[in-house]
Amino acid sequence: MKTKITSAMVLLCMFGSIYAQQYALVRENNLFGYINKAGEYAISPQFKKADNFTNERAAANNGDKWGYINPKGEWAIQPQYDNVKEFNSGLALVSADKQWHYINTAGEVVATPTSDKYYDFNYGVAFYKNNDKIGLLGTDGKLVIEPTYDEIKGFVDGYAKARQGDLWGMVDTKGAIYIPIENEEVGDYNRKGVWVKKEGTFGIITNGTFNPVENAERIWDFTDKSDLTYARSNKLMGFINNQGEWVIPPKFDKARDFSQGLAPVFMNKNWGFINEKGEQIIDFKFKDAEVFGANGLAPAKDKKWGFIDKTGKWAIQPDYDITAGLSFDMFKKNVEKGFIDGLARVKHKKGWGFLNKKGEVLGDKWYQNAELFDDVKE
Repeated sequence: MKTKITSAMVLLCMFGSIYAQQYALVRENNLFGYINKAGEYAISPQFKKADNFTNERAAANNGDKWGYINPKGEWAIQPQYDNVKEFNSGLALVSADKQWHYINTAGEVVATPTSDKYYDFNYGVAFYKNNDKIGLLGTDGKLVIEPTYDEIKGFVDGYAKARQGDLWGMVDTKGAIYIPIENEEVGDYNRKGVWVKKEGTFGIITNGTFNPVENAERIWDFTDKSDLTYARSNKLMGFINNQGEWVIPPKFDKARDFSQGLAPVFMNKNWGFINEKGEQIIDFKFKDAEVFGANGLAPAKDKKWGFIDKTGKWAIQPDYDITAGLSFDMFKKNVEKGFIDGLARVKHKKGWGFLNKKGEVLGDKWYQNAELFDDVKE
């Protein structure tokens, strides 16, 4: 029995490491390749253009046409397209001879109804447009719901804002109504609550109940890192819970999300950090600041960006520029600047690279460009 358990654990670790494999797209000598988290090339730079991996496929260009490579850098789908999108839910949009259609990861065409415009899949559905109305298309090429909406935004955790006429609500991937189409504005989905503006009043919908927020002028989306989100009243920022109550009164000029129990806020022309009681924890002394990562470090700016610990001391000196990455993905919400899974993407002088918590450069190397690490398998 002990041998069987041990073997099972080994297999679990093996599979876990496979599914945890991540690559980052980098550019060197004007060619694109991919590095792993050891800073080694998993796929050497050889492509004129390339994109991030999704569904074990990455779009790549051989200088003439686009195709898709596998995690070994081999052509899984030969270069034959004029334009391509990334794979999601097992399908990707490709264009040849000015005609768009969907293919699966084997490169086979998936038949779908003719659409006025073609959209990427996400969470197993894609928008389907006909006569200026939007419906949902499934990965089997069949309609999930007929086109009855004037607009549907991108899905977040399986839910999307939807509009009919001037009013907004929210639907799930099967087309079921999650929030009735009766609001002037709707935020993005979070399990803790969704902000809406209804009959001129901002509030939070929690478990189907509308909780108005007194004197709110705007509310930002909840995240999974705190039970509070920030809101604005009389041009000042404070924090509310999902019952619509002001937990921290609005007194800041700017604010960002709570993470690791602290939130960056701006007042008196500088950024500092408060806790969830509204108490100042780190002095207001930074020109800019972002949220704390799981490793206890947050990006903060003097003349340049560095990283501070929870006492406000520099753990990594301010000598860098930071961004959330150059490849914009409309389906990825709240992409953080700073440390993600133990590494931070930064720019130093004219090169891009990754720092660990000690401030060491991954692979001791800088690139013309470097994108965020993404899972190779999903």
